Amino acid sequence: MKSPVVKRSIVIAGHKTSVSLEDAFWRGLKEIARGRDMTLSEMVGGIDSERNHGNLSSALRLFVLDHYRNMIGVADEGSPGAGLEHRSEPLHSTAVDAA
Repeated sequence: MKSPVVKRSIVIAGHKTSVSLEDAFWRGLKEIARGRDMTLSEMVGGIDSERNHGNLSSALRLFVLDHYRNMIGVADEGSPGAGLEHRSEPLHSTAVDAA
C-alpha cells in the first residue's frame, strides 16, 4: 500500500532540505503562499525559523491547520468556542433532499 505522504525537496534560506507531507498540506501551503504574495520557499523558511520544537513537517502541518482554523473562526484549544458566536450559518446541514 502506497503511503499518502510525499517527500519533496525545498530550498530554505539557501539550503536544500526534504520535507514529507500529504498532498493536501502541500496544496494548502501553496494556496497560503500565493495569497500572501510569497514564494513557497520564503514562507516555509519563515515557518522554519519561528518553530520552537518538533520537526519541519509537523510545523508545516500545524501552520496550515492554524491558517484554515483561523479563517473559519475556530478558537485555539485554550479558548473553546471563541469566534463561533458570530457564525451565521449552521455547523451541520439539516436539509433533506426531496425525491
